[in-house]
Amino acid sequence: MTFNPASFAAQVAALLIVLAAVHKPLGIYLARVFEGTTSSRPERLFYRLAGVDADTEQTWSVYLRSVLAFSAVSILAVFGLQRLQGVLPGSGSLPGVDPWVAMNTAISFVTNTNWQTYVPETTVGIFVQMALLAVQNFLSAAVGIVVVVALIRGIARTRTDRLGNFWVDLARTSFRVLLPIAFVAALVMVLGGVVQNFWPTDVANQASGISQTIPGGPVASQEAIKILGTNGGGYFNANSAHPFENPNAFISLFEVFLILLIPSALPYAYGRMVGDQKQGYTVAAVMGTLWLASTALMGWAVAAGQGTATAAAGGLGEGFEQRFGPAPSAIFATSTTLTSTGAVNVAHDSLPPLAGGIAMVNMMLGEVAPGGTGSGLYGLLILSIISVFIAGLMVGRTPEYLGKKIGPTEMKLAAMYILVTPTLVLALSGITVLLPDIMANAPATGPHQFSEVLYAFTSGANNNGSAFGGITTSGPFMSVMLGLGMLLGRLLPIVLVLALAGSLARQGKVPASAGTVPTHGPLFGSLLLGVTVIMTALSYFPALALGPLAEGLLK
Repeated sequence: MTFNPASFAAQVAALLIVLAAVHKPLGIYLARVFEGTTSSRPERLFYRLAGVDADTEQTWSVYLRSVLAFSAVSILAVFGLQRLQGVLPGSGSLPGVDPWVAMNTAISFVTNTNWQTYVPETTVGIFVQMALLAVQNFLSAAVGIVVVVALIRGIARTRTDRLGNFWVDLARTSFRVLLPIAFVAALVMVLGGVVQNFWPTDVANQASGISQTIPGGPVASQEAIKILGTNGGGYFNANSAHPFENPNAFISLFEVFLILLIPSALPYAYGRMVGDQKQGYTVAAVMGTLWLASTALMGWAVAAGQGTATAAAGGLGEGFEQRFGPAPSAIFATSTTLTSTGAVNVAHDSLPPLAGGIAMVNMMLGEVAPGGTGSGLYGLLILSIISVFIAGLMVGRTPEYLGKKIGPTEMKLAAMYILVTPTLVLALSGITVLLPDIMANAPATGPHQFSEVLYAFTSGANNNGSAFGGITTSGPFMSVMLGLGMLLGRLLPIVLVLALAGSLARQGKVPASAGTVPTHGPLFGSLLLGVTVIMTALSYFPALALGPLAEGLLK
């Protein structure tokens, strides 16, 4: 297979043009959804059933307790119903899911990670796919969005302890944002050839007399929210490399567009909600620059094809999407690892070593370019606060961000946020590599074996869900370790973000002065870009040097 630079550049340009066209209108719509005061009929019904007072706003601690309680109940429900699969309708003859796999899957889908330790075609039926996993694709994406909305309110509001109502924000995100866009996306996918039926299997008798069992199911409806909500868990084991999930080049590019759609529009909504559109443009520019740079590097690494594994396989081919060529796979791999999607149309274990390293670095950046639905923006806003703190030190002033002083409390919360994920990734990886019996789950040898383990925990703690496919993670130890990584990697940052939002909301506005550091424009954008890259390099470079860098430099 050969890499086509012209096709690569054309597809990147098409994505940028379409995303730029919808950036403002979708951003305006998102801002109106969360600034509105009226409720639709489905939302009012939800409030009555849930016993929610839609007119009562919550403090940051109550908002947080709502997030944690909702996540805990969701994990228990998804786990329990998987175990009961054998007696549930729509499950065919499939038994209850193995407890370790069920536990890992429940945590995975509730945390928006969608790490899959199972083969969907032979493990879960239509009921589990539709009533559990697809529903969590909506709800986990909505949780990420409402958390960043709470942070934006904390930045925009003054002298209050109220950040909104979690249940109201959850309902509005689900009913007004995710459902309508996913519905339209599913229709486009069906028209494009993605399967949508309610027959788990069908048997085709060929002229030669050989019968073939063909899997089916409501694939398009689940694929739409899987991609739109930056979830990533595939209806089939091959994920978006399966022709029923991704039948042609148009759908492949359309899926990348859906992945980037909401995260790239949220910065405009942010600028509108804080009353300074320049802030949103600066954040969007940093996200776009990182995405474009990473995509270009991924294209270069795939085209160059360095490394002993690629050479042993006879060059690019094994693990790559044969219908489209390596260029679309490079774009897809970059976009899914720069967001929290984790969907794949190429086996990431088959990427050339440096390309696999780039996929890892994309996740290590905190997936902020543009990141997951909501989580990408709140990650970059935390980095913005750190950047303005550094700028304040340079000019000898107490740093301010949009009129709010960044004092010791705010900096402690921001610093802990930055440290959570690297600590989880490196600690869990370090524990695992010390256990020879567990390392046997990664069948590769040398640097690539370490890369498989490092990639797994990087993916889990960053709530991405993609994997180097050689590693086996369905046993008790890896299921628990990855479950801890996914759970803590999701919930601890949310705790810190909401605490920071509450701290900022209590403050009054500080008038801008001649010494105030502007937090918009090319200068601050360059600082934010540099801080993002440097933070990642300082945290992960030694681990990367032992894995993908060492492998990529081997001849």
